[in-house]
Order: sequence, then structure tokens, then C-alpha cells
Amino acid sequence: MPIGGFSAFSNSPETARDTSNREYYESDAPIVKGRVLFRDEAYGRAYKQFKDALNEVPNDPAALLGFAASADMLGRFDQSNSAYAKLQPVIGNRIEYHNNRGYSLLLQGQLVAARRHFLRAYEIDPSNERAANNLELLRNSVNYPKRSRGDLKGL
Repeated sequence: MPIGGFSAFSNSPETARDTSNREYYESDAPIVKGRVLFRDEAYGRAYKQFKDALNEVPNDPAALLGFAASADMLGRFDQSNSAYAKLQPVIGNRIEYHNNRGYSLLLQGQLVAARRHFLRAYEIDPSNERAANNLELLRNSVNYPKRSRGDLKGL
């Protein structure tokens, strides 16, 4: 005989509530969508998906990394720098962090700082193709001449 609506095996029918009208939130759905959109180079839409994920779980490393990378591609370095600052204490010694942070700094024109991150990523895993490609990209970036904004207007 159940005591207080509970039995030794399960709740009685009176204590079970219908929760079918509750909305279920898949916490990783925006991250999955954001990754697909990022791969498809839809950076604005990816940015929004990662931002939505951060609204649900503000310190989620995957969401922060995706948000920062999307912000980088949109030139929103204020947003990406803030996200990388939050990520640094959490995953700051992982290859993903150093590759992404280095690429962000490269896009911002901070080549010396980018090199430090790319070298650290390469030290962590010398067989990582992305780390090697980033170092090559940095070498190629140094070889291009710097021009002011107006230099190419006549072309």
C-alpha cells in the first residue's frame, strides 16, 4: 500500500503529472547548427546560433569557441576577444584554443602574437595539419606587402 502517494516501486498515478505541454530544449542544437553554418561560410547565421547557445549556457566552451570564430570572420574582434578571454582559463592550453586564437590575431594584424599561438599549437601536436597550415599561412602573410586602404581604389 502506497504511503503519501508513493510506493516502493513507482509513483502512484495520482502523483504523476502530465508534462507533455512543456517545451524541451536541446542544449546542443544551436551548437550543431552553428557548426554546420560556419562550415557553409554563413558566418552571420552561425554567429547567431552560437550566441543563442551562450544565452542558454554562458560558459560553454564549444559555444564560446564557435562564437569567437564566427565573430572573427565577421570582423567583430571586440566580441571574439571577449570570448577568447573567457575561454583562456578553461581551455587555454588546448590546440583548438591556440589555433583559433592565433588565427584571430592574424586577422587583426597582430602577427607576432599570432605566431606565439601557432607555435604553441604546433608544440602540442606537431602532426596536427591545421597547426602546420596556420604556420604556413603566417609565413605567407608576412611576405605580402602592407598597403593602405586607398591603394587599390583605381583597380
